[in-house]
Amino acid sequence: MILRIGTRGSALARAQASDVARRLESAGHSTELVIITTLGDQASDRAFTDVGAFGIFVREIEAALMAGHVDLAVHSYKDLPSQGPEELVIAAVPERLDAADVLLVREDVLESSGGALPLRAGARVGTSAARRTAWLRALQPDLVIDLLRGNVPTRVRALVDGRFDAIVLAAAGLARLERATGDDRLTLPTGIARVRLDPERFVPAPSQGAIALQVRRAATAVHLAVAGINDPSTASALQAERAALRLAEGGCTLPFGAWCREDPDSGLTLLAALGCDDGTMVRAQAGNGEPDALAASVWADLARASGRHNHIGAAAPTSGGDLVPSAGATPA
Repeated sequence: MILRIGTRGSALARAQASDVARRLESAGHSTELVIITTLGDQASDRAFTDVGAFGIFVREIEAALMAGHVDLAVHSYKDLPSQGPEELVIAAVPERLDAADVLLVREDVLESSGGALPLRAGARVGTSAARRTAWLRALQPDLVIDLLRGNVPTRVRALVDGRFDAIVLAAAGLARLERATGDDRLTLPTGIARVRLDPERFVPAPSQGAIALQVRRAATAVHLAVAGINDPSTASALQAERAALRLAEGGCTLPFGAWCREDPDSGLTLLAALGCDDGTMVRAQAGNGEPDALAASVWADLARASGRHNHIGAAAPTSGGDLVPSAGATPA
């Protein structure tokens, strides 16, 4: 059996899918990458709010999976809506890389005055994410923030060419491209500094840094094939973050972040943040509990602090957007 792996065609997406393929091949499976173009790839010059927001990088891949054109889809987990097609499930998640965001800055713009961000006043920063925009404005209101879309190499070129003084990327995506091979390998040029943004202060997107392996619910053989790739520790942390996302009814247009870490002694701790209409940010944290309970606790605190009481809801049932509780087991 050849496992056909559906993926976007960007260098980062191919690197992620190729890593999954190597793991499956080492376990004795044959694989084939199938490149699928998504709406998000076609509309790279527009803001997410203009092209349908959440799910624009996965819909076509999910359609191919449901139609049987591919057997397995590999996604950046943060691209997946919390609600997906009922026929599909997330069967496994490999171990997550660094969940933090990274600020890439032109060295002549660096400012080490001890502020929240190492940027001089009025610096021009490129991003397309509502969350990153809200966090940047909350931490340094004088910044000029402009739309920047496209794949990682395209965004880095915009920085090098001088269109921006700084850009914000996911640390994990940058790391995956820096260790890629051939033409996909990314090397940052001289004159560009890298600043990791503390996830306790610059709270990441839910499931940032993680990869999701999505399969058809009834595809027993594929579930079994990917079982060895699943990392239970990562899955537990992601369950808390994704539950918080469902409660926030969030997506690309909501300034919302959630990051869960696991400590051997104290268990899971979930930190979440929400951008408010007045430009401020509210935070909440809960620890030592089950993932869904942690999510409910932090969202209740965020809703009270931000005045969003009417947006509190119950976490929706697991569907194609979230990990099945017994990932890797034969589905019922």
